[in-house]
Amino acid sequence: MGARRGASLVAITLAGIGIAGRANAAAFYLQEQSTVAIGRAFSGEVSEQGAQQQWWNPAAIGGISGFQNYFGATAILPHANSSDVGSTVRGPALFGGATVPVGGNGNQHNPVNNGYLPNGGFAIPLGDKFDFGFTMTSPYSFTTNYDKDSWARYGADKTRLRTFDFQPSLAFHTGGLSIGAGPNIEYVRSTLSNYIPDPLAPTVNPDGHQYLKGSGWDVGYSFGFQFHNDKVDIGASYKSAIKHTLKGHLIIDGIDPTVDPLASLINQRVNGAKASFTTPWQVNLGMRYHLTSALTINGQITRFGWDKFSAIQLADLPASLGDQAIQENYHNTFSYALGLDYKVSPKLTLRTGVQRDLSPISAGNRDPRVPDGNRWNFAGGGSYEMTSHMGIDFAASYDKIKSEPIDKTDALLAAPIAETLFNDGYLHDGRAIVLSLGGHLNF
Repeated sequence: MGARRGASLVAITLAGIGIAGRANAAAFYLQEQSTVAIGRAFSGEVSEQGAQQQWWNPAAIGGISGFQNYFGATAILPHANSSDVGSTVRGPALFGGATVPVGGNGNQHNPVNNGYLPNGGFAIPLGDKFDFGFTMTSPYSFTTNYDKDSWARYGADKTRLRTFDFQPSLAFHTGGLSIGAGPNIEYVRSTLSNYIPDPLAPTVNPDGHQYLKGSGWDVGYSFGFQFHNDKVDIGASYKSAIKHTLKGHLIIDGIDPTVDPLASLINQRVNGAKASFTTPWQVNLGMRYHLTSALTINGQITRFGWDKFSAIQLADLPASLGDQAIQENYHNTFSYALGLDYKVSPKLTLRTGVQRDLSPISAGNRDPRVPDGNRWNFAGGGSYEMTSHMGIDFAASYDKIKSEPIDKTDALLAAPIAETLFNDGYLHDGRAIVLSLGGHLNF
């Protein structure tokens, strides 16, 4: 009995690995991988040549004239309020199945922590036709903290997700055409927790608590092409979905044995459970048009294959349970971006842009860990060449996030002491300020 319940708790908790928090793009994707890109709202990355664009398109390094290196640091400063409207928890049918309010503090201020993201990479020619590049990014990384008395405590408590993506790329160029490809080698590490209402007397007896750590390595790939002439830069790329498998351990404690005789069955440690989920593919299409020698207009459309994140598959559970699947039901989306680069002088280039980024989370699937909404991104930035070989990049952006209901229904524990959490909350006042500073070297 205890193993069965513990494994089901793993199933519920491991679900949070893939969805644990809101990043500064739709759902849990983090797009701030280049200071230059931030400054024009990601409107020219798939089509511009250079080392800073290779995350979006490996062909971007094709035809470079010499060694290029870039580096940067970005501060992501989110703001939002998460408020309860009428969330409830239904106790086990075995004990009458009463439905009671979750209680607690009905408003959580800024549950998503500030984030600080480094990025960097380089590219170098290999003879006349080939170029090699490498970039390290963090496409899914964030930290969330809900207070222990928050209304959202049963859906989310502490969350920490880190991904590290290593992308070596090789490009071939001839004339104005470049093609490139490379693997995406990703390491994922996650720590998360949430509270559990005591099934004997939810919200009356002391809550239990569950804590999970998991990690794993997995591989995907990217490829693309670019075409350049005196007036236009055209680019297209594909970045594959990546199936991640994380192995973790779960610690469940806090159910008080002096008031609940089931405590010995619930409080336990479960090792070796695995969760598999798939992050989305993306297709990027874009063009840059050089209207004059100083002014360039950028446009980019990205299609995200979020339907790959349809469920979290669970394995290596006890034989009495077998494999399981937790439904997420994300849907495919688009982002659209338009921007300008203006060369004020040989040393100074200014940038601006706007992006519309649509959320893949539909009504009935939004929980406190990812209270995501459609957003607008307004950005500005620039570059200043300090010498012929070295320059600085700077950027800032403001994201406005649509208010949305938090309305997902979640299962807690397993039969015969299964509980059901009915989230009925609201994300509002969502916004984020992004500040980025970087540099580049060319030889």
